[in-house]
Amino acid sequence: MSIDARLTRLGIVLPKAAAPVASYVPVVVHDNIAYISGQLPFIDGNLVTGKLGENVSMERGTDAARACGMMILAQLVGSGIPLDRVAQLIKLGAFICSADDFADQPKVANGASQLMFDIFGEKGRHARSAVGVPVLPLHAAVEVDAIIALDPA
Repeated sequence: MSIDARLTRLGIVLPKAAAPVASYVPVVVHDNIAYISGQLPFIDGNLVTGKLGENVSMERGTDAARACGMMILAQLVGSGIPLDRVAQLIKLGAFICSADDFADQPKVANGASQLMFDIFGEKGRHARSAVGVPVLPLHAAVEVDAIIALDPA
């Protein structure tokens, strides 16, 4: 089944790729490895802001991580890379804006990880880091970046 067909079956519509907010590019491909810059969580066009364990619920944080994952895929598509070229997700880096006593970053990051498995199956399994941080750009609740192996064009 093609990835587009799987997206349709799952009822997933990717957002439009967000423009960079500083001096960087969203995607760099080198030797069939795509490096995707950190993506912020937009749900219904609004940036999810705040801190997990303070004013953002676990559910909202997990949804935010999933939204970051969707933006990672949107950035690939926006860069002209069909999702069917994904050979293997290598690594996701999840950064969760957290209160000092919040320690469930891995559960939040699962929002992005589960999305990748749902879409790509075994190719979506990946290494991951889930890091609690005191603040993220634009006061986002979550940011996720990715390294993805691509099949040759």
